[in-house]
Amino acid sequence: MATPLQLESAELPADAVEVGRIADAWGVKGWFKVLSHSASPEALFSSKRWYLQPSERGAKTFSGTALLQIRQAKDHSDTVVAWAQGIDDRDAAEALRGARIFVPRSSFPSTTEDEYYWVDLIGLQVVNREGVALGLVRELMSTGPQTVLVLAYEQDGKALERMIPFVSAFVDKVDLPEKRITVDWQPDY
Repeated sequence: MATPLQLESAELPADAVEVGRIADAWGVKGWFKVLSHSASPEALFSSKRWYLQPSERGAKTFSGTALLQIRQAKDHSDTVVAWAQGIDDRDAAEALRGARIFVPRSSFPSTTEDEYYWVDLIGLQVVNREGVALGLVRELMSTGPQTVLVLAYEQDGKALERMIPFVSAFVDKVDLPEKRITVDWQPDY
């Protein structure tokens, strides 16, 4: 008989960002697979404290927010696998399936100049060189060789979207404090 999951209850940090989900158990010693929301899961590796919330759908093996002390997290093939304090067998790891993973933004590794976390770009206003508002960044999409800004905007009362490659040929400036991205792009492109 499986023992009930014993997780440490916690308060979700104010700067918490959802970075992935627990996919399934991996092996028999309590390791689990993680589906990262980013192609570069550095935030998962840099934080030793993950905050979990249950999946919106399916069976809930815990409620509220739980703190998971990460013993180890690493790349394995095309996925991330992790092992945490108190998760010592396959049953415990399976009980975490579907849980949403949050880490504090303050624990993300520092970025270099002209590097940005996608989460920091969501919601920014995009304007062109002439100051014409083109929309708000709704999401970013990786198309393989480049990332694309997906903007939401309205025209004649209709919700529309516009896509702009997030490359230096089109992006003049990202101003995080001003919550603005300036681009070389016209509304009719």
